[in-house]
Amino acid sequence: MHKLGRGHRDKVQQFIAITGASEKVALQALKASDWNLEGAFDLFYSHPQFKSFTDSRHLEELYKRYKDPYADMILADGITLLCNDLQVDPQDIVMLVVSWHMKAATMCEFSKQEFIGGLQALGIDTLEKFCERIPFMRSELKDEQKFREIYNFAFAWAKEKGQKSLALDTAIGMWQLLFAEKHWPLVEHWCQFLQARHNKAISRDTWSQLLEFARTVEPSLSNYDAEGAWPYLIDEFVEYLQENGVMQNDQTTDWSLKR
Repeated sequence: MHKLGRGHRDKVQQFIAITGASEKVALQALKASDWNLEGAFDLFYSHPQFKSFTDSRHLEELYKRYKDPYADMILADGITLLCNDLQVDPQDIVMLVVSWHMKAATMCEFSKQEFIGGLQALGIDTLEKFCERIPFMRSELKDEQKFREIYNFAFAWAKEKGQKSLALDTAIGMWQLLFAEKHWPLVEHWCQFLQARHNKAISRDTWSQLLEFARTVEPSLSNYDAEGAWPYLIDEFVEYLQENGVMQNDQTTDWSLKR
């Protein structure tokens, strides 16, 4: 590594610190991504040949540590213990990213297949490696495509089993968690509007379209098209904002900074 420039050496060290990979693997991933650190992380976690080998015995031990004593799955108590071990608050959004990687079907539950399969895909077979991956998983929320995937995943993950819609209180909690990442200044007005005017469960269409609204419509509503194909609830929200004189002229979101 002595032949590398200082900038490249620093990237190799950062890559090793976060992934736990060898120097050889770090160099392979960084060179393949033209020394783009985020691109190298994506390569490492999405291509099996870059991942370190996971030990199935260690994975079984991890699963048994968190498994419910009366069911062959990890339930709320096990997830609380996992969060304690990771030194992460159970309400931290990174636990949603963890659940997304595990393709978890339901909030506060991991089947054995979800848990072990998710850890294998991430190249994790020890608690130490799990802790090392947390910064990477947190960084994935900054990637717009991944944020969209995580946002859409959250709807089915958070709703009650057997229900088509998402309970309003749960939807509001999830929106506050997710949009805090994007600094969308209208999120609290949206939640207040729903409680005052809607007070019903949220459909998947409303859930998905709100992300598009937040991403494409300025907080000042200056580019809002009343003839656009928004769900009626979003049109009513705009009327609510106008009736109440709510304007957000001088605030920016992560999205508006990119426009």
